[in-house]
Amino acid sequence: MSLCFIEPQDAIRVIADSVGREARRQILGEVVAAWVDEIPESDLLSHYSRAVADLDEHDLSLLAAWHASLEVGHPVPNKEFLVNVFPSLGENRREALRIAAGFRGEDAFDAGLGDDEALDQVLPWLTEARCRRLAAECLELYCWDRLGSEN
Repeated sequence: MSLCFIEPQDAIRVIADSVGREARRQILGEVVAAWVDEIPESDLLSHYSRAVADLDEHDLSLLAAWHASLEVGHPVPNKEFLVNVFPSLGENRREALRIAAGFRGEDAFDAGLGDDEALDQVLPWLTEARCRRLAAECLELYCWDRLGSEN
């Protein structure tokens, strides 16, 4: 029996290529959430602005509804309002970015854009420790996928 040692980033890619659509979607969601956690505070607004810029009206409405749950005033589902209110979200800024980036990722996934492209953009930003934790989560998703989940 041979052993193969690979880097955690490569393991994530291999596992994402080896699972069904639903498990792959979950892996991408976990990778994006980890990426948001790694972004320096000073860069959050610029990433949020880019994520919101690519959202359609439906996603903007959902994001505004999430803002409403925080009681930050009466949210308007438009890009300018959502970007301008972002700094006032305090500790909820990362969650807002996770949601916006998640919508953006879902749209790209549904449009058939490659998972590899998303992984290539996000994985290099993650620390080694974060990649190891993600690889472990991906392994669990791989087992879930292979043990008979509906895909």
